[in-house]
Parts: sequence; structure tokens; C-alpha cells
Amino acid sequence: MHSFQELIEQFGQRFEHRQFPEQPSRLYDAASHILEIGGKRIRPVLSLMGNELFDTLHDDAFHVGAAVELFHNFTLIHDDIMDKAPIRRGKPTVHMIYGDSAAILAGDVMLINVYEKLNKIRAHYKHKIIAGFNKAAIEVCEGQQLDMDYETMDPEQVRYDDYVRMIGLKTSVLLAASLQLGAVIGGAGEGNQEHIYNFGKNIGIAFQIQDDYLDAFGDPEKFGKQQGGDILVNKKTFLLLKALELCNPAQHNELKTLLASSPDDKVDRVLEIFKSCKADIWAEKEKERFQEKAFESLESIAVLSSRKKPLMELANYLLNRQQ
Repeated sequence: MHSFQELIEQFGQRFEHRQFPEQPSRLYDAASHILEIGGKRIRPVLSLMGNELFDTLHDDAFHVGAAVELFHNFTLIHDDIMDKAPIRRGKPTVHMIYGDSAAILAGDVMLINVYEKLNKIRAHYKHKIIAGFNKAAIEVCEGQQLDMDYETMDPEQVRYDDYVRMIGLKTSVLLAASLQLGAVIGGAGEGNQEHIYNFGKNIGIAFQIQDDYLDAFGDPEKFGKQQGGDILVNKKTFLLLKALELCNPAQHNELKTLLASSPDDKVDRVLEIFKSCKADIWAEKEKERFQEKAFESLESIAVLSSRKKPLMELANYLLNRQQ
């Protein structure tokens, strides 16, 4: 068994080279840009971990991992265009350097290359792998559309359960599918595939709760972002939606006023409301609830406990990080 860090290094040795031809340069330089500025590579390594949970690593897991990583970066290119985002991973976004048209085409060609990677895997499970990938890819798009729909809605119109479903689609299903596709390659049965999928999906939701919490209450020097960045742009987060449920009428009115304005002390005042109505304590417990659900699914997988250790360590790292 390999650790997450060891698998990152193995994947990097195979993936960290130019994935596209040289010409036409504007198209392929744009596609290469987002890959060259790096990333955590969590999703492709989950494919490797899903494989290794059940059997020795196979080359097909690296092909699936590359496909997943290309798809993820394709979504980032298009998301940045939709969000008009100028920065990604501390670097100018693709559309800021190459323009919207080239960025759209770069994302398109990246998506097509996903299927070039998937076509390299063994025939006897290729159909199942592609079907599972396609399901996840469609759901990611559905989650992105829901996220954009929610942006224009009053926070009180967005139900908490609907927000959890959106996060599940936009963020968690690709984590879950990455693990499941690796498990297929490792020879896992249907029951074990379902368990590892549920593990990944619940870890993904817990991860987003932790991310929302760190944006509000984390140390900016450790987290690497401005404290309260989500608050400044009125982003609908787990904390905001729950605070609107928990706060008293006076806090509710103040929170609504702050959402409609941008005073200099907006972040401090919103954080004080979050604390007063104990939304911060709720977030910690809610993260733990999804984490426990994930670990219950992991425990249900019918393999030796020692083989689950790398996934347990990764989950604990992701959900207890301060950055």
C-alpha cells in the first residue's frame, strides 16, 4: 500500500509533462496553462487509492486518474469564464491571458482528451468506467447550474438541504466517482463500489463545510485567503444559511442589512452574528456528522482494515487542515 503523498509523486511522474501538441499554439498553450500552474491532484490520486484498496496498482488507474484531472481542469477553465475570475491558484486565469474564445476551445479540447485517456483502459470494464464517469460529469454540470441559480436568489429562498445537494453534485460526486472508478479497476464488487462512492461523497461535503468554516474563522496566513472573503461577496455558504435559521429576530435583521450593504466592518459584524447564534459550533458538528457517515461507509468495505489506512489518513488530513 502507498501513502497519498507517494501516489501523488507516482501520478506526477506520469502526468507532469505537456499533454497537448504545440500547434495551434494559442489553443494548446491555453489548455496547458491551467495544468502548468499545478493543483492538489486529489481526484486522480483517489482513483489510484480506489484501485489499490482492492488490488495492486494497474496502469488503467493512471489513465482514469489523468482523465479525471483533465476533466476537473476543464470545469475550472469554464467556471472561471462564467465567474469572470481573474486569478486561479495565484496565477492569471486562462481567459485573462488568451481571451474567452480561446479559453472555451481549450476547455473543449481538454474534455475531448478525457476520452482519449479513457479509451486506453482494458475493454472488459471500459463501458462501466465510461458510464460511471459520464454520470459524474453530468452531475458536476448540474451542480454548477444550481450554484449559479442560487447566486441570484435571496439566501432565505435557498433551503439547506438543497444547498447540500448542490455541493454534493458540484464538488463531491467527482471525488466519489474517482474512488469508485479506481475500485472497478481493482475488481471491487457492486456493494464495495457503493460503499467507497458514499465514503467519497460524504467526505466531499464535510470538506466543503470545513472550507466554508476556514474562510470565516481560519487564520488567513495559514489558509492563504483573505478572512471573510465569502462574507464580502455575500456567498451562500453552510454558515450563512444555517445562521439565518438559528439567529434571533434582531440578529436576522442585522444580517439582512449587512447582506444588502458593504460597511468597512462587515466581516467582523457578520462573524459576531455567526458566533452569537453558534453557527460556528454547528458547522464543526455538521462536518463531524458527514465525516462519521463517510467512515461508516469505509468501515463497511469488505477488505482488511490495514488496506483502508491510507484513505483514513487522507480524510483526517483534509478535514482537520487549517489551510
